[in-house]
Amino acid sequence: MAEQAGRNVRDLRRSNRSLLLRHLYFHEQVSRQELSRATGLSTATVSNVVAELIDDGLVVEAGAVESEGGRPRILLEIAASRFQVIGVDVGETHVRVERFSLTLDELARSDVPVTPGRYSPETVVAGIAAGLAAVAPTGADPDGGAGELLGVGVGVPGIVHGGPDPVVHCQTFGWDGVPLAALLRGVTDLPLFIDNGATTMGQAEVWFGAGREASDSVFLLIGSGVGASVMVGGVPYRGSTTSAGEWGHITAVIGGRRCRCGARGCLEAYTSAESVIARYREAGGTALTEGSGQEAALRQILDDAGSAAAAEVLDTTALHIGVGIGNLVNLFNPERVIIGGWAGLLLGDRLLPRIREVARDHALHYPFSRTTIELCQLGADAVARGAATLPVARFLGSGGPVPRPPLTTSVPRFRTRP
Repeated sequence: MAEQAGRNVRDLRRSNRSLLLRHLYFHEQVSRQELSRATGLSTATVSNVVAELIDDGLVVEAGAVESEGGRPRILLEIAASRFQVIGVDVGETHVRVERFSLTLDELARSDVPVTPGRYSPETVVAGIAAGLAAVAPTGADPDGGAGELLGVGVGVPGIVHGGPDPVVHCQTFGWDGVPLAALLRGVTDLPLFIDNGATTMGQAEVWFGAGREASDSVFLLIGSGVGASVMVGGVPYRGSTTSAGEWGHITAVIGGRRCRCGARGCLEAYTSAESVIARYREAGGTALTEGSGQEAALRQILDDAGSAAAAEVLDTTALHIGVGIGNLVNLFNPERVIIGGWAGLLLGDRLLPRIREVARDHALHYPFSRTTIELCQLGADAVARGAATLPVARFLGSGGPVPRPPLTTSVPRFRTRP
């Protein structure tokens, strides 16, 4: 019983620390009195826990403001300058690695090209290793090289089966149970967090972008491939085997175009950047420069929108995205549907009015009237930024880590692979 009681006290202490850290993280400078009102904790509990957090170097006092009829209120904030995180976006044309402050301001970035179709685990891990080495802080780093790194978050295409050793199933990459976490431990000894890229994008938008203050939203990631994340109460809905959100592989046309997953008629086969480019070529479009990458090619198609080939392909793309969103509105009744991904942002910038029109025509009137369709606010790096939220979420949820020595160039945390 004594052991159980001790465990309960520790759990309560950790819960209180987490509650206060989360509020400080998302509300910046607040006083002890405001923390008590916002969290429901007693003023004595807030005072005691804040004292612990200050002693641990997780919270600092940030000045004072006058109060009516009393002593000045001391403002508190999280010690963001002490900590950093890394986010990785495993895309289909590049691996993007970014180092962020605890509040997710970008400090360094590296883009490692990936040859389309060459997605072996070894190639991807080597790209991540190169990116980690490129963004590794040093003592001379003007952006805070001495910050303690809390971990590396990785956003990947496909299904991530969690646990202590996450594995990735990505049919379009040809991955079946790839032990990505175990492979990455060969290039870094920092804590690793791996999740689906659409889910990490959605998490970033919920925290800092278009998903703020919305309880139920759907985030669409449109790039070389297509995926989605369904947020219920601000938390990802994952399904029984963590594969929920594979919006790109719902059937749009029975017996339609062959998808990269092997099936026919998938939505991805009509809405992804790869599909738009292929259909434009099939329609006789002539605006593409030989050897253009996907992003450059998609921009050229959008610039050629006045031609018959581009107009037909773009309208068909908007039609399929709109119908797909209408189905999501009927199925999930979200407050917001948010379109992101590099291709989604390019297409949405031109096609959003048409997409909304089609979605309205294919959704039930009442739920559609309560849904907004918007573009992602965090740009093309939302997946990497969202991946970086994974170690931050662990930091906040656990009430803060045990302080570690500052990272310096003498600590070998990143290793490139031969």
